[in-house]
Amino acid sequence: MKVKIVNHSNHPLPEYKTPGSVGMDLRAHLEEPITLGSLERKLIPTGLYIELPMGYEAQIRPRSGLSIKHGLSLINAIGTIDSDYRGELRIPMVNLSKDSYTIEDGERIAQLVLAKVELAQWVEVEELEDTLRGEGGFGSTGHK
Repeated sequence: MKVKIVNHSNHPLPEYKTPGSVGMDLRAHLEEPITLGSLERKLIPTGLYIELPMGYEAQIRPRSGLSIKHGLSLINAIGTIDSDYRGELRIPMVNLSKDSYTIEDGERIAQLVLAKVELAQWVEVEELEDTLRGEGGFGSTGHK
């Protein structure tokens, strides 16, 4: 699939690092480093703008290394970029650790995953079909 992209940064385009990768790293596009204090959150610019085909979304996900090593994550866990959005991809980061962390220009800060989506048409009914699970949720099947 071909996706149109505008790159206003001085960094290379996102790319798959291995043949089995599904995520492409997004880099910070900064004039100066940004420091996130403990529990602080900021939008981090990438300098990238994309045009997705209808029926697709771009999912923005945390990078596992930044999460486990430094406590950096995304405020909304997984962000969705809709196919009709044309603004800059900006990453809503949060520092969940006790320590400050400084993000440098060009640092890989998140992953982008492209996914096909189906649009739903609601069919209003009076009741739903029964299942074995029923209304069970939130650990109702146990934890072992």
